[in-house]
Amino acid sequence: MSLSIRQLEIFEKIAATGSVTKAGEKLFLTQSAVSMALSQLEQLSAAPLFERCGRRLILNDHGRLLLNESRKILQAVKHVELLLQGNGEQELAGDLLVGGSTTIGNYLLPVILGAFARKHPKTRVELQVGNTQQVADWLEAGELDIAFVEGPCHSRCLVSVHWRDDELVVIAGKDHPWASEKMVAPAMLATAPWIVREKGSGTREVFEDAMEKAGISYSIHLEFGHTEAIKNGVSAELGVGCLSRLAVQREIEHGLLVEVASPLMLKRSLTLLKRRKSYCTTLLKAFLEVSGSLWEDQPNDLISSLCHQ
Repeated sequence: MSLSIRQLEIFEKIAATGSVTKAGEKLFLTQSAVSMALSQLEQLSAAPLFERCGRRLILNDHGRLLLNESRKILQAVKHVELLLQGNGEQELAGDLLVGGSTTIGNYLLPVILGAFARKHPKTRVELQVGNTQQVADWLEAGELDIAFVEGPCHSRCLVSVHWRDDELVVIAGKDHPWASEKMVAPAMLATAPWIVREKGSGTREVFEDAMEKAGISYSIHLEFGHTEAIKNGVSAELGVGCLSRLAVQREIEHGLLVEVASPLMLKRSLTLLKRRKSYCTTLLKAFLEVSGSLWEDQPNDLISSLCHQ
């Protein structure tokens, strides 16, 4: 015979009322059903749980110990039931696994996570940052609930929707010869020593696509796995780079790097990814709501456009 939640509910009501009959009335059960459940529970126990004083049942020390633990279990079960029902009146809680490709993960998602934590303090968001390919792989493998990427997604298992616009800019050090140029010509782009992100990076893919569409052959001088390393390399005059404006705006404003005009088409779309036909939970919808509300140029239909796929 195994212990059941129903037996614990009956035990708790008998303890609260001191009577099998009254417990049955509270639970809408017959007296015989309550008596049978108590008998089964005491058969599982190493000792009696009540002292019998006439018709009244009084908990002994062993029963009081069991009652304390039983109430913890019943409270936990009630909480699980509320979570399963998605009770909108309950304060939002739970853990969310979010992925972000490097630029988004370092420069945009921290703002979103902060706003979300302030609005829903009982939630916890775990952020994983990698390049676009890594983040897409993590999402496809079920290691993330949602992902924000800056490069194209090539997986058939994932669906993507536009989140917001971004652009890359060509950058050089403040003392680089390009710093005084109004615009660099294609021939200059072709002979420059480029410092680029690693393969799998969305930033690199957009840069390579722009160079290919412009018909420009180029050479890679250095390859770094992090945006900050590229900025430092460009600042140290090791070469020139092409990064998101989000990543370099502060350095450009402070004169540490120079934005260089070029004929390249460097506009891109930042996108949201989820597994195809995966269910959007209440927690995830709340996170998407915050993600779509922080910038005025953002659509308000992120939830409907992503969750209906």
